[in-house]
Amino acid sequence: MTLPFTTINELPTPCCLVDLEKMQRNIERLSAHIGKLGCVLRPHVKTHKSIEVTQAIIKGGNVKGITVSTLKEAAYFYHHGIPDILYAVGIVPNKLEQAADLIDAGCDLKIVLDNPAMAELVVETAEKYSCTFKVMIEIDTDGHRAGIDPHSDALLATAKLLSTCSNIELHGVMAHAGESYNCFSDESKREIAAQERDLTLIAAQRIRAIGIECKDVSIGSTPTAHFVDNLDGVTEVRAGVYVFFDLVMSGLNVCDEDDIAMSVLTNVIGHQQDKNWVITDAGWMALSRDRGTESHPVDQGYGLVTDISGNVLNDYIVADANQEHGIIRPRVAKVGTEFSHFPLAQPIRILPNHACATAGQFDTFYVVKGQQVVDQWQSISGW
Repeated sequence: MTLPFTTINELPTPCCLVDLEKMQRNIERLSAHIGKLGCVLRPHVKTHKSIEVTQAIIKGGNVKGITVSTLKEAAYFYHHGIPDILYAVGIVPNKLEQAADLIDAGCDLKIVLDNPAMAELVVETAEKYSCTFKVMIEIDTDGHRAGIDPHSDALLATAKLLSTCSNIELHGVMAHAGESYNCFSDESKREIAAQERDLTLIAAQRIRAIGIECKDVSIGSTPTAHFVDNLDGVTEVRAGVYVFFDLVMSGLNVCDEDDIAMSVLTNVIGHQQDKNWVITDAGWMALSRDRGTESHPVDQGYGLVTDISGNVLNDYIVADANQEHGIIRPRVAKVGTEFSHFPLAQPIRILPNHACATAGQFDTFYVVKGQQVVDQWQSISGW
């Protein structure tokens, strides 16, 4: 493919950059860690929604299937040759037709349920279709979001109900330790990783004890995937943001700022010297509204500023954002801005708080090595 651009300076702004070497390093790091523990990854491709990124992850090794967050993603990746897919958002009956179409086309799709009431609705609707629906029961291991208490009667009731339907197969249990995003010490991340693993295994053991098969035990978040130290009994680990990393992950000490492989390229379009502001053409439509570091010891605003080469300017953050305007100022408000660092029409880069949210703002990733544009990848959006 002939690229329309050869250097970062030529790119239209705002746009999304992916540092190829950093991305590959991130992929290799987690692949090696999970491989050493005798397990495999089922990467969560919602972070990037790109077949090229997914192919790079698969090439990195220790991968079995993928995880998606929408059925549109499932269709996209299946039609690009990846059949083994977990749709990791609780299913509702009006999505079963989409799921059935994918299964009938040959996709090995797994869907998720997390309570007996919804399971009843799904069982009733599933009988209208001729395919077999593979179901994972979501387990709540930390009170962070969705899932069934692994010690509850509701878990066994859901498993029993699913086993009564001729075209539903209980495939396994899964959990996502979302509370790991509040763990700042290595010890706390190891503890919640162990908790996620152990409680999910307890759920699987309880289901098996009543004579119902439970093949897969699926766990994962980017923090716990990097800090888990034993995966005995676990069949797969899910993580997504690790491929790019972001300021939330560096704030949790899962990675360093230098590991962040994605950034937003923006141009300086104005100075407001009386306000100490540098104005850019990347607002929240490019950076996203995510303020994931707001509760961290270091608040990175809407993103951390780097120069065009990616060298962090630690004193500067995107302090505020309008739809198409970003406002850069010193991290400490009373410190004066060195406007010479930000000449008009000068491209700079912003490291994102949440790679998934920022990547979702773009349909094209410009792949770079240093300041050279070496490829151009597409991503999808929507449901």
